[in-house]
Amino acid sequence: MTNKRLIPCLYLESGRAVTGFGQRNLFGDGDVEALAGFYSDNGADELLVFDFSSGDEEHEKAIARIREICAVSEIPVMAAGNINRMEDVKKLIYAGCAKVALNFSKQSNIELLEEMSKRFGQEKMYVCISSPEEFTENKDLIEDYAGGILALDAVQNEVEKASSMQVILHTEENHKETLMELMKQKAVGGLSGAFVSASDTDLTEFKELCRKNGIPVNISESAISWSEFKLNSDGLIPVVVQDYKTDEVLMLAYMNEEAFQTTLDSGKMTYWSRSRQELWTKGLTSGHVQYVKSLTLDCDNDTILAKVAQVGAACHTGNKTCFFKPLMKKEYDDTNPLRVFQEVYDVILDRKEHPKEGSYTNYLFDKGIDKILKKVGEECTEIVIAAKNPDKDEMKYEISDFLYHVMVLMAERGVTWEEITRELARR
Repeated sequence: MTNKRLIPCLYLESGRAVTGFGQRNLFGDGDVEALAGFYSDNGADELLVFDFSSGDEEHEKAIARIREICAVSEIPVMAAGNINRMEDVKKLIYAGCAKVALNFSKQSNIELLEEMSKRFGQEKMYVCISSPEEFTENKDLIEDYAGGILALDAVQNEVEKASSMQVILHTEENHKETLMELMKQKAVGGLSGAFVSASDTDLTEFKELCRKNGIPVNISESAISWSEFKLNSDGLIPVVVQDYKTDEVLMLAYMNEEAFQTTLDSGKMTYWSRSRQELWTKGLTSGHVQYVKSLTLDCDNDTILAKVAQVGAACHTGNKTCFFKPLMKKEYDDTNPLRVFQEVYDVILDRKEHPKEGSYTNYLFDKGIDKILKKVGEECTEIVIAAKNPDKDEMKYEISDFLYHVMVLMAERGVTWEEITRELARR
């Protein structure tokens, strides 16, 4: 049976967040990117973004904001609202949305579905229905060309009578018991709306409640049981903690079985304090939470490697990592591609912010975007010429020159390597 999903909502007007369905903005007026990140780290399976804007100018602002939301969200994003033509669907898909929901109260959207499904894929096209008639009158079209249904209360009953399609139920209902009964329905493939979107709802806790009630949901479970772990003399296992983006080692701590299970259940790194002899969730008092991305056991089953999203500093001293005291170091070249790219990019940014006399980088910034673009074009042509040469060294030099000038362009236009790598990963 397919796992049922919890899908919080974000609501936009003119690209800014507005309240709705119990949503509270924890991160300041309009900071939907931070709210999207919060949902990603706290048990949500997907994210639903409604565009309530009016007029083309406001709509363009909303699409730009949705692009920013997709850039920070690590869960799939579905866009709905204010979709009127093929171009709207195209822009939302290109912005990074995994799915787009067409409002079937609009005849123009009904007419769009088949063509959009054939162009972008059935799995990307959802339909939003608000009455049983919108489904029954278009049943064959929806079943043939939609990947799923986003529906309001009670509509799922009509869908279940006539079809095997799954419904994402968008509801204002707030009571856990009622929501649990809705989730048990065969047609309901997921839940959205008031309860799921409220910032004080603990989605991991609700998922555990669903699991206990026999409802299949996406929860973290260990592929290897605790009984197979090799523990130290204190009954603990050491945990090496890395930043999931950079692989930087952040800290070393220990877990007992309760800490391990709490980590799985909560999605937040939880350890056993040897000094205090108690369980502690990292960041519970400081706010420097570690959201679990992966847990891996080593070859001897006696050490865990945790990759986490670190909020703030990992070390109690305020340092990003606990490992900051040099003991010895031999000189070597760090050729890790992403680290090298980031270091060069950081130097370029520093030149931009703190100009240095005689710097070629500052010369390019002073000449402006047209000069930078001209150099990027020239270096690209040099690569093409070098590629015809049997000596690969020449090509190596030209690609290096090209990448440098591209990074100057990135710095000039405010594009980061993280944005580039995230886009590549998404593709």
